[in-house]
Amino acid sequence: MEGPETQPRTLASPGGGWWVGFAGLLGMTAVVLGAFGAHGLRDRVAPPMLEIYRTGALYHLVHAVAALVVALAADRLRWPRLVVGLFGAGIVVFSGSLYALAITSKSWLGAITPLGGVMLIAGWGVIATNLWSPRSRAT
Repeated sequence: MEGPETQPRTLASPGGGWWVGFAGLLGMTAVVLGAFGAHGLRDRVAPPMLEIYRTGALYHLVHAVAALVVALAADRLRWPRLVVGLFGAGIVVFSGSLYALAITSKSWLGAITPLGGVMLIAGWGVIATNLWSPRSRAT
């Protein structure tokens, strides 16, 4: 039987579970905000604004799931905390600005959205660095 000192440390390990919980929070808010958009905004915003909201919800949910995968596979990745942080910040800025744009129709919010997109792309880029120098080799 292996002791805790021989088991690989992941973001899901004791002391790292915060990151799994954070990914869960991202996923939960994606579902809540997606449902709000589908049911609460359908008759309140114009169809093009509803489509903008849906885009925010889609990216929110996809990156919440990606953050959970990263947290659970942290022992195989370089800089998993950076990735989860970039995904979390990217969701807030990218999806948050799209949610706000759809609800308020304030077009200047669209100028903020690409900053969040850059954060999401950067998170994927950090994952891609594992092609050249993986943290550990899976067998």
